[in-house]
Amino acid sequence: MNRLITKIILGAALIGLAGCASKEVDLDASPYSQAETIKDMGGSYKVGKPYEIMGQTYYPREDYKYSEVGIASWYGEDFHEKTTANGEEYDMNSLTAAHRTLPLPSIVKVTNLENGRSLILRVNDRGPYAKNRIIDISKRGAQLLGFQSKGTAKVRVEIMPKESIALKQALLGQELEPTYALYNARSEALAIPPGAGRVSQVSNTIPAAQMSDFEKDRNYLVGAEVAQETPERINVPQRPQISTTGVIGNGKKFYVQAGAFSEEARAQNLSAKLQRIGSVNMTVATVNGTDFYRVRLGPYNTEDDANTTLSKLINYGISNARIIKD
Repeated sequence: MNRLITKIILGAALIGLAGCASKEVDLDASPYSQAETIKDMGGSYKVGKPYEIMGQTYYPREDYKYSEVGIASWYGEDFHEKTTANGEEYDMNSLTAAHRTLPLPSIVKVTNLENGRSLILRVNDRGPYAKNRIIDISKRGAQLLGFQSKGTAKVRVEIMPKESIALKQALLGQELEPTYALYNARSEALAIPPGAGRVSQVSNTIPAAQMSDFEKDRNYLVGAEVAQETPERINVPQRPQISTTGVIGNGKKFYVQAGAFSEEARAQNLSAKLQRIGSVNMTVATVNGTDFYRVRLGPYNTEDDANTTLSKLINYGISNARIIKD
């Protein structure tokens, strides 16, 4: 019995370090992979016929030029685990939204015009129907956009046409349009500092033959200017050295943990990529004789500041990132 309890405790500790899996649709994955996850959750592609709510008629349609400014609200516990308009189960902790007329699902970028935060969301439900509101966001989305406590916010909602069309085609089993280029959609919401990633300012080079492997990581190239000095060689950013010195905390600072790895090289790789988002710390924790390298950003004086960074990491594709008080 004692052994069993010990295994349970150790297992919980490992989960806490490495994060846990979820049914969140990975917007960085291929459209076919996203479609498979959506279907596994019971979802499908649909536009729908005109419908009437409280005397108002709405006309769903495919509008890939959609952009609108208005009021956003959010919905949570009352609808949690209930069926969405496209057949999925609503999860208030996922990054989804409800819209009255956009195709289901669609990929949209929502910007809170009151604080500048942006988030990429997947529309999979219908609503809201309160006057003057244009989108209903999940509880988690409202937290990251910074208006959960207030309840509403003035936002700009923009459909992401390439991502939305590709997802539609994948769900319908169609061949993707040749003009569709995969890239990290969520990085659109990252606030990239001026001059960040300017490749022409560094001297480190690699053979052009190896560039194809480097280009697989679209996260690293967003906002970068790739300069070709010769047909044979291409400049790339030199990864900074990350210290593994432990962070000394006093229980009054907030950190955002991006991940924990048993391989130091993977932690170093992620740390280098996150340098443009904020100050990165890499610490080592030993669990059951195994070293885990934890990648954290911070410290931050307030949880609100940490939440701002957390939203960037989630947009970056790190859905299991979390806030730590140390």
